[in-house]
Amino acid sequence: MSDEEDLDDLEPEQDEQEREDDKDAEEWEDYRKEGEDLPEEWLPTPLTEDMVKEGLSMLCKTGNGLAHAYVKLDLKDRDLTDISLLCSYIHLRYVDVSENHLTDLAPLNNLTHLLWLKADGNQLRSAQLNELPYLQIASFAYNQISNTEGICHPRLASLDLKGNRIQAVTGLDAEKLKSLHTLELRGNQLYTTTGINLPKLKKLFLAQNMLKNMEGLENLSDLTTLHLRDNHIESLSGFSKEMQSLQYLNLRGNAITSLGELAKLRDLPKLRALVLLENPCTDETEYRQEALVQMPHLERLDKDFFEEEERAEAKEIHQRMKEDQEQEAKAEQDLEPDQPSV
Repeated sequence: MSDEEDLDDLEPEQDEQEREDDKDAEEWEDYRKEGEDLPEEWLPTPLTEDMVKEGLSMLCKTGNGLAHAYVKLDLKDRDLTDISLLCSYIHLRYVDVSENHLTDLAPLNNLTHLLWLKADGNQLRSAQLNELPYLQIASFAYNQISNTEGICHPRLASLDLKGNRIQAVTGLDAEKLKSLHTLELRGNQLYTTTGINLPKLKKLFLAQNMLKNMEGLENLSDLTTLHLRDNHIESLSGFSKEMQSLQYLNLRGNAITSLGELAKLRDLPKLRALVLLENPCTDETEYRQEALVQMPHLERLDKDFFEEEERAEAKEIHQRMKEDQEQEAKAEQDLEPDQPSV
């Protein structure tokens, strides 16, 4: 597939992703404010058979195909504090227990056919579960989770942990998470990016954290999308030519002051869209031009595509800089003293 085809596929997704990113930033702020007023204790509300019957749907074949069972369960917003009853519902494949008051998901360990789990908006302090061999999508957003230990599902493709209290990523084993391609960690308390050594990752969302730099992401060769909005990043060190698939990079709302930092993105061969809004460097007069000089392959900066005139001017500047560098190198070489013959 050509670069142009790659870009055609990516452009609508980029626009949609930026809209979602703006929306998520607002929702996270609203959720944070609401959370300040939440009570710390609730009346015990265990799951009942009647609740289960009301929430069950999607009748499917099970086992050898001779029996049937309902495989989808919606228990969203029931004020639940205990779901122990689910231990016996081993055929469930899709479970939504979001917007409750749960502190423990251990009963789900018996659901070995689980494909999809949503447990957002509870009081969970951990996302740890026994290995679930078929789990592909899991969301634990807006809980009180402080670590990433105990997540080891071999077919897990998408993991959402946004809006928690995670300070550092630990325990994510690439050998046990071979299928993970999307990791959502927005709105946590991350101060480092070490520990995200997941070479198969394609989308990584780290916005609204406390990051000052990037480290340990050099080997993410399959990564296409990286969101670092609303952090405290001052330097663009940490990118490498091994990140050969990166196409979209969002650095909005950081602390990048020098346009010279953009030179550190030269080694990203497929980078097509870069967002730098709300960084001090964007106040520079030649901001767009400098970005294109440093990255001639860039198609879009912030929300605007480059015009042909901008591209031609940047190409001319780049050529002049190259010629000047060659002349300087030649002059230095001429000034070097001749080596004495032996």
